[in-house]
Amino acid sequence: MISLTDVTLTFPDGDHRVTAVDHATLTVPAGTVTALTGPSGSGKSSVLAVAAGLIRPDSGLVEVAGVDVTSLDRRAATDFRRTRLGIVFQQANLLPSLTALEQLCVLGTLGGRSSRADRTRTRERAAMLLAAVGLADQAGKRPHQLSGGQRQRVNIARALMNEPDALVVDEPTSALDHERGSAIIELILELTATSGAATLLVTHDRSHLDRMDQVLVMEDGRLSDAADALALRS
Repeated sequence: MISLTDVTLTFPDGDHRVTAVDHATLTVPAGTVTALTGPSGSGKSSVLAVAAGLIRPDSGLVEVAGVDVTSLDRRAATDFRRTRLGIVFQQANLLPSLTALEQLCVLGTLGGRSSRADRTRTRERAAMLLAAVGLADQAGKRPHQLSGGQRQRVNIARALMNEPDALVVDEPTSALDHERGSAIIELILELTATSGAATLLVTHDRSHLDRMDQVLVMEDGRLSDAADALALRS
């Protein structure tokens, strides 16, 4: 589960501080996808960064899989992200010299698997995940040989490599057309359900929101339920 309770995050802006996240509270149960939407600059990416332990909030509690992320020092937070949390970035950021399979194996190695037997298991899991995202026949290809949608699928598979308890996903369809974007959303929903991870997904694309388990809207740093936000505008 991902849980933020009364979280506030501010940034310096000259002589003042700007509130990026204003007393935000949310819960993402295991095996479900919560979409976070809203206008640019509303604080969505800041919520994602706080949930991933990349930024420590000014106040409030952040828990992921029962761990108080706000209490972790830098090294512990890095270890936590590597072993318990999967991050799907807006851009795939794949290493150009590595094949699709190797992109996943590198992450498995960083997770501490070093023996020959561990390396074999890492390679087997990487192959299984590529098959799960429909890329079994593309395992030997490098990023420049893959389409944008295929690179994003490798990105998603890589995020699942170390069997994370939670996923944070940043605009996974922003560089894709509607058809490929829909396929990526469907894949995230399916893998969330089968893995049991809690998934927090930031998106501008409202065409996918009816497929989510929960939709939250962010405006000026504040979170609200999608239905409540719609009622306020009517």
